[in-house]
Amino acid sequence: MRSFFFPKLAITNIRKNARFYFPYLLTCIATIAMFYVMSMISGNDGIAKMPGSEALATIMMFGTIVVGIFSVIFLLYTNSFLMKRRKKELGLFNILGMGKRHIARILFNETLITGSATIIIGLTCGVVFSKLIFLVLFKIIRFEVPMGFAFSQSSLIITTILFSSTFLLTLAINLIQIKLANPIELLHGTNIGEREPKSKLLLTIFGLIFLGAGYWIALVTESPLEAISLFFVAVILVILGSYFLFISGSITLLKIIRKNKKFYYQTRHFISVSSMIYRMKQNAVGLASICILSTMVLVMASTTVSLYIGVDDALNTRYPNDISIILGRPSAGEGEAMLTDVQSLLKSKGIETTNLIDYHYLSFAAQRNGDVFLASSQNNGSNSSISELSIITESDYQRITGKSLELNDNEVATFSTREKLNDKLTIFDKTYLIKEKLTTFQIDGSDSALLINVHYIIVKDMAVLNEINLKQQSAYGEQASNYVYTALFDLSVPTAKDKIAIAEEIKTLIKKPHSYSYVDAKGVTFTGTNENSFVYAESKQSNEADFYAIYGGFLFLGLFLGLLFLVATVLIIYYKQISEGYEDKERYEILQKVGMSRNEIKSSIQSQILIVFFLPLTLAMIHIAFAFKMIAKLLALFNLTNVPLFAICTLVTICVFAIIYGIVFALTAKIYYKIVS
Repeated sequence: MRSFFFPKLAITNIRKNARFYFPYLLTCIATIAMFYVMSMISGNDGIAKMPGSEALATIMMFGTIVVGIFSVIFLLYTNSFLMKRRKKELGLFNILGMGKRHIARILFNETLITGSATIIIGLTCGVVFSKLIFLVLFKIIRFEVPMGFAFSQSSLIITTILFSSTFLLTLAINLIQIKLANPIELLHGTNIGEREPKSKLLLTIFGLIFLGAGYWIALVTESPLEAISLFFVAVILVILGSYFLFISGSITLLKIIRKNKKFYYQTRHFISVSSMIYRMKQNAVGLASICILSTMVLVMASTTVSLYIGVDDALNTRYPNDISIILGRPSAGEGEAMLTDVQSLLKSKGIETTNLIDYHYLSFAAQRNGDVFLASSQNNGSNSSISELSIITESDYQRITGKSLELNDNEVATFSTREKLNDKLTIFDKTYLIKEKLTTFQIDGSDSALLINVHYIIVKDMAVLNEINLKQQSAYGEQASNYVYTALFDLSVPTAKDKIAIAEEIKTLIKKPHSYSYVDAKGVTFTGTNENSFVYAESKQSNEADFYAIYGGFLFLGLFLGLLFLVATVLIIYYKQISEGYEDKERYEILQKVGMSRNEIKSSIQSQILIVFFLPLTLAMIHIAFAFKMIAKLLALFNLTNVPLFAICTLVTICVFAIIYGIVFALTAKIYYKIVS
């Protein structure tokens, strides 16, 4: 045969199968462009100059890996749809005299043409639209857009290698299928799996168990720390449960429906139910994939949008005041002397401090056994949960709140974030009576309250606090002591830029080595140096850019991956409808010949599509409902505690996705009906 015969035949085959190839080629182009853009952003030198650059670069690198892995898997998956439709055509070539060697040359040329074209066009689109996507990213994270055109040679090479390898892998899989199949199998390739499948009760039970276990983990998990480790376990269980239920449970359900004679023996239901039973064996994986992809789109969009919208809430949760000063292991009077110096600096600039709160506190982790709190090394393997004890003196509490507790040496007042205490508690070897359990607590001396159970404990005076401090140093070591002085206040400065400038001056002042002298209200003088303590200051306004970089990066990644998963969902639905349309065409022609009207056929088709394609969406919404509590716990790790905001974002995301899903359903149903009619 002439050397140009096979390339021409390959082009002809692609053109004649445009209904199958065109969506596949568009998807290849889109995934290649998206991978290039994500890779280019993650390795861009300009990212390093941005606030929160390390976190943003990590987010983008993670996105690049996810896009790359998903693209390879998805292109292999969609290739299987194409080959299923092509088997009859290739089998006909084989029967008409072409050897499998010739068919292999046809497939090689088709892969070469489609792979080369999509890689070139995809990279071109990625390069052209990369600037626009950069603009979107920088707009989201509120960063000044640099001038110029960005191009990454390394990203171009990586993208080319990855997708060239993917196309070679698909070619190898296709050649193996052709080599192992005989002409008769190829001719009937689209009808494989048309025997009535058996109900696999054991698989259905396992599906229910896995799904129930995933839901149970999501519902009972209370601690955000536990949610981190258990989230992926729950995800895996739900994915396995979904696949098992669609593979076996759907067949079981359809057979139960078939036994309901009143429902089954109706024209629209009889055809659709019987058809789905026979087809479900080969369609179950596709439906389960639609369900999982839909869930991923909903989770990513709702969480990242709520994080970005709630960035100000998260910022205020993490930084309740403009300035936070933390002095670790202070000597007596050192914290108060430092605050006096800071106030003197501000006064010299005509700046006042408002909403000032300063206090000493001791904070350390302890293992709880009933009413007893011990160091983990003293716990002898108890399974009690870890809590944090945050201890302050009554004088600090009274000075800040104006409330007197009148505690004795062996009495305390407490406030617990989660698990409540009883009437007494023992810290190491000393027992204290709980005189009062507070219902509110405005002094937040710990960042751990979002993660674990924190017990705020108010003791009589510094003597009691120092006694506990010595015992925890004995248990954990002197360097583990977390005895801290904290000062929080706002600045009477109008602009964020001015507040950032003042914060830098405060940081410079408090870090200078110096001697101090402080006279308390009772006339007692404290002197010393700051050489044994450590100190740092945080500014809400300085960290605002970092928050927007991180949360904006999450939003960008969520929308980017959500769009990718949405494209995958649409393509799977499209191929499923097209494949089933051609498979059902002959069946409906026979039904028309025996007297079934077009309206009855259309009604039957609508019944079938409604059941099949809205089942994954319904299950995806159920997944989201059960996962809501656990995801809310995970969002608390990002300082987002506004659960109503997350709920609203989730509902809006579901509604938008349902509308898009419905539009896709309507369009593909129209194509399906056009094929069969």
